[in-house]
Amino acid sequence: MEPEFDAEGLFDDDYLHFYRELIDTGSDAEATLIWELLGLEPGTEVLDLACGHGRLAGPLAARGCRVTGLDSSAPFLDRARTDAAARGIEVDYVLGDMRELPWTDRFDAVFNWFTAFGYFSDEGNRRVLAEVHRSLKPGGRFAMELNNVVNLLPRYLPAVVREVGEDMSIDQHRLDPITFRSHVERTIVRGGERRTIRYSVRFFTVPELRDWLRQAGFRDIEALGEDGSRLTREHERLIVTATRG
Repeated sequence: MEPEFDAEGLFDDDYLHFYRELIDTGSDAEATLIWELLGLEPGTEVLDLACGHGRLAGPLAARGCRVTGLDSSAPFLDRARTDAAARGIEVDYVLGDMRELPWTDRFDAVFNWFTAFGYFSDEGNRRVLAEVHRSLKPGGRFAMELNNVVNLLPRYLPAVVREVGEDMSIDQHRLDPITFRSHVERTIVRGGERRTIRYSVRFFTVPELRDWLRQAGFRDIEALGEDGSRLTREHERLIVTATRG
């Protein structure tokens, strides 16, 4: 059974309302890092897996990559298409499930950013890695960006509140040490209305991810921090890169 994850309820206009500053800050710098880590160049076929509203797909397309973006949120993809049209860039935005990708041997590079991995059961998460492997050309590169749990766990809080004007987003957290999943109950209070969304995300250690990636057929696996240097406990973010074997 898949864990509870209300993607439709989570990734909507409220998400952008409360997290826009966080998710948009540094997009160009992150696109530059992805460009360098994956060895991209104009004409490279790239898949932005769980692309959201296109904050990274857009800058990479503007640099000349042939970008495809896949996401399960139709509202986010609508925003991404509107943004691409306004900027005069071409991105092929596709509505879909990352556990069932419609491509084989298609991409030179795939990236999955901003903790967009770990939503599903372990079987489902492993399926994502297998689908990425199949979608890449032999020798293609993969990069994923997640929380660095070594840094996160000492500052893991039972609750986090975000405020935008009079609107509030309240997250209540519970970490299950057996499944290593963070269970979240998010209460949104906006415009005088209140609603609750529940979801959970799997946490990963580097040795575990390395094993999963190897079992999926990847090689040359590296663990880096958000600045692209070798991972340390001081890094808040973890980037794992790998090559399709």
